[in-house]
Amino acid sequence: MTLRLGDQVPNFVQKSTAGDVDLYEYAGDGWVILFSHPKDFTPVCTTELGYMAGLKPEFEKRNCKILALSVDPVSSHEGWISDIEETQNAHITYPILADEDHKVSDLYDMIHPNADDTFTVRSVFIIDPQRKLRLTLTYPASTGRNFDEILRVFDSLQLTDAHKVATPVNWQQGDDVIIVPTLSDDEARERFPGGWDTQKPYLRVVKQPR
Repeated sequence: MTLRLGDQVPNFVQKSTAGDVDLYEYAGDGWVILFSHPKDFTPVCTTELGYMAGLKPEFEKRNCKILALSVDPVSSHEGWISDIEETQNAHITYPILADEDHKVSDLYDMIHPNADDTFTVRSVFIIDPQRKLRLTLTYPASTGRNFDEILRVFDSLQLTDAHKVATPVNWQQGDDVIIVPTLSDDEARERFPGGWDTQKPYLRVVKQPR
C-alpha cells in the first residue's frame, strides 16, 4: 500500500513494549509521530530512540504522541531499551511496536525490496487528529534522522493549520511567515490588521501569528 500526503492512514492493532497498541485509540484526539527502524540493536537507531525520549515532552506540549517500530519481538525490544537507556542517558517511555509479522510495515510501505526485502526502511510519518498523513520522510540506513527538523516541521504544520499562512525557507519559531496566495488582500486585512510587506503580489510577508 502506498500512502500519499492527505490520505487517511489505516488503523492497526499491534504488540508493543506497552502492550497491544490500537493506533486510532492511541492517537485519541491528537497527533502521532510514527518512526520505523530496520531491526533492534542497530547503532544509528539506538541514538535516535534515545534522542526522541528527550524530545517527548516537546511533542506532548503539541498534543502529539510518539510511536516507534521495529520488526523484532517485544523480548528483543526490552533488551535493546536497556542498551539505549545505558548508552544515551535516556528513559524510554513511549511504545515500540513489535512488528514481527510485518502487519504495520506492509500497511505503511516500510519494506523496500531494493534496499532490503526483510527489514523496514527508516521512515517517519506525522499523522494529524483527522488520521490524515501530513508528512513522510525516508532516510538511508547510514544517516541519522534530524528530529529537531521534524519538530520544526511539526510546528509549521500546526501554525499553518491554524492561520492562513505558509512558512518560508529555514523558518524557525518566531520568524516571519507568508500569507497564502488563496487569501485575498481584503481577507488578509481581517486576519492581519497590523499589515504586511508585499514583496510581490504573490509574496506577502507578515509577522508570525501568536
